[in-house]
Amino acid sequence: MPIPKAVARFNKRVTNPVTRRFAGRLPGFAIVTHVGRSSGRTYRTPVNVFRDGERYVFALTYGADSDWVRNVLAAHRCTIETGGRAVELTDPERFDDPTRRAVPPPARWVLGVIGVDEFLAMRPVAR
Repeated sequence: MPIPKAVARFNKRVTNPVTRRFAGRLPGFAIVTHVGRSSGRTYRTPVNVFRDGERYVFALTYGADSDWVRNVLAAHRCTIETGGRAVELTDPERFDDPTRRAVPPPARWVLGVIGVDEFLAMRPVAR
């Protein structure tokens, strides 16, 4: 079960503006830049992201129906800032994984405690 929507709304207004200041540089975090499906507006959302081989795997802590996830799935692409650099991603694939094997053990444990087993995987755009 993902984190409740009331927490998501609080984080969107209070926590995210603060988190955006450092999420693009810390391990396990990124800022995903995505375009609104209806508005066409550009958004920057802090997220949890991990490498799994060539893929980038996002933990869907608020579930697959979060606006940023729906925007990325509709556009089939996004850009993330992680490790201080920008990476263009494509081919989103949403999947459930109760074992959480696509993320490192410490994150696997934390995500298990809060009941997150939904993920989104993407690969870098070929250059």
